[in-house]
Amino acid sequence: MFIASNWKDYTVLDTSSGEKLEKWGPYTLVRPDPQVIWDTPKDKKGWSRPNAHYHRSSKGGGEWEFFDLPSQWQISYKLPHVEAPLKFNLKPFSFKHTGLFPEQAANWDWFSDLIIAAKKKNPNREIKVLNLFAYTGGATLAALAAGAQVTHVDASKGMVNWAKENADSSGLSMAKVRWLVDDCGKFVQREIRRGNKYDAIIMDPPSYGRGPKGEIWKIEDAVYPLIKDCAKILSDKALFFLVNSYTTGLQPAVLTYMLKTALSDFDGYVESDEVGLPVAGTDLVLPCGASGRFVGK
Repeated sequence: MFIASNWKDYTVLDTSSGEKLEKWGPYTLVRPDPQVIWDTPKDKKGWSRPNAHYHRSSKGGGEWEFFDLPSQWQISYKLPHVEAPLKFNLKPFSFKHTGLFPEQAANWDWFSDLIIAAKKKNPNREIKVLNLFAYTGGATLAALAAGAQVTHVDASKGMVNWAKENADSSGLSMAKVRWLVDDCGKFVQREIRRGNKYDAIIMDPPSYGRGPKGEIWKIEDAVYPLIKDCAKILSDKALFFLVNSYTTGLQPAVLTYMLKTALSDFDGYVESDEVGLPVAGTDLVLPCGASGRFVGK
């Protein structure tokens, strides 16, 4: 399992009865988690006195109940071999989210080390990274901090603006990055026609979504064609390709199969596994989706 074990500002304190108790900097949140199907004693004091609690509705969706939580706050994350920490501006918004998926730190550590190693081997090499469905920019910031150039693409203008704020907070406002509000599939098709190439591609697709003009995205139908399209814009010196999945049907073995077949013309290897977060005070790990990783030779 790929485990995000290097956090200092984030902790899963406990899990029980469909919920997780988390520490985000100085604040404690209770949020639903469908993976938590066990019923263990809620003996941590945070359960009864959180700063905010997201209540899932039986009819779908839900709402936040606030006790003592600011409208926005900040946490930081230190990459293993990067001096300055990444800083993220958090706020509670629709459907239980805070603007960050902390389990993805396992992937940030992994690919930032690949970028740093490639730069050490050839200091003059410009490593171009494409981040699709880039959300609030966690992966973008990690790649920039490691020394890459990044094209950040997301269909939501609000998410792209949020990512820019995170970059500013992290001291990366002057880094080489393109911020694009676009449909990811259509952007990739245009890049194929333009003949543009990238040394690394990161893809964090939703299970279901809509583009800026109402385009429907359904991951089971669309992800493999998109991976194949992305293979056409991957450079001959491909460094890595990362695909994340939070969809139950897309298990690690499925990610491996897609990457190996779509990238069969590239030298390298594929490894896929679950992604997880350690639970404080135990030897247990909360599963949080899966990641497929291609590493070029």
